[in-house]
Amino acid sequence: MPYQPLILVIEDDERIRRFIVAGLSSQSYRVIEADRAESGLSLAGSHAPDVILLDLGLPDRDGVDLIRALRAWTQIPIIVVSARGHERSKVVALDAGADDYLTKPFGVAELLARVRVALRHVATKGSPLPESGEFRVGELVVNLVERTVLVGGEPVHLTRTEYRIMTILVRHAGKVVTHQHLLTEVWGPGRSAETQYVRVFMATLRRKLEPDPARPRYLLTEVGVGYRLLDE
Repeated sequence: MPYQPLILVIEDDERIRRFIVAGLSSQSYRVIEADRAESGLSLAGSHAPDVILLDLGLPDRDGVDLIRALRAWTQIPIIVVSARGHERSKVVALDAGADDYLTKPFGVAELLARVRVALRHVATKGSPLPESGEFRVGELVVNLVERTVLVGGEPVHLTRTEYRIMTILVRHAGKVVTHQHLLTEVWGPGRSAETQYVRVFMATLRRKLEPDPARPRYLLTEVGVGYRLLDE
């Protein structure tokens, strides 16, 4: 079963939030919701969504400040959905780190199109992958666009966290990814020292993906530093 992207919606207007969630759910996206900036920031850290949709006019914190707070530790795509339609607001939000800006009112079709674009961009961002988003090494095939993982031609089910880790490793294939980088990107800045999280999930990934988990061929350990995904 293909991986279903997780979308975080941060919007205090319940009517608009329900509209957005219904549109996303109609395309089988998984959705988590927040009506405040701080709860949204917490969910971003604990759930590592694939895309964040956020309003600028939040009651507890301005959305631009929230964008900056998110960008301090993650590159998750951020799409602003706001009634602030003048050019200055768009420029400020984009300069703060937003990837896209959608002015209210908007239709479901446009919203979904923007989300698809964000997902396509993140699939190959920072990576030498082709536009197909496909990474191959030995019997392992990871497609970041289709969100599938195959070993020997057979699909392998990964949990959301496992898939998130593989996504990061694929984008940096051949390079060492530190424990801290994985922890921050997957679990948020609050867990950046808890390396046991990574070790547990890497052991599970090896059991699922390696021909011999005790002698890994693809997911290599760089002792005391982190992990490297073989790229040849």
